[in-house]
Amino acid sequence: MATLEIDCPVCGEVLELSAEDRAELHPGDVIVCDSCSAEMEVTRNGGAEDFELELLGILTECPNCGEEFEVTDELLSAAPMIESADGAAVSLVACPHCQARIELEFEAEGGEQNMSTL
Repeated sequence: MATLEIDCPVCGEVLELSAEDRAELHPGDVIVCDSCSAEMEVTRNGGAEDFELELLGILTECPNCGEEFEVTDELLSAAPMIESADGAAVSLVACPHCQARIELEFEAEGGEQNMSTL
């Protein structure tokens, strides 16, 4: 088994898994992207290219209080969409720790996450 390269479904960062790394992974294990903190569950780990991940969640850090929290589908669906100062459509969420209103912007293809506080 050679090194397997997987694109993070959130930020597009390439995650490299060596044969040794894959040997230790089993369905149900969670991998966290070093770049954006997206959590992915291993759903299949067979031989060669027979490997699948399912996106579980995205962790982000509040720019106001510095605390980390999970950005869930429920949080995003409840958040109003507004236009940011630069004209982009963003989700307006509240930090669960300090209640700061945070603008979250995601690229159309599940790319990089941008945020700012109001």
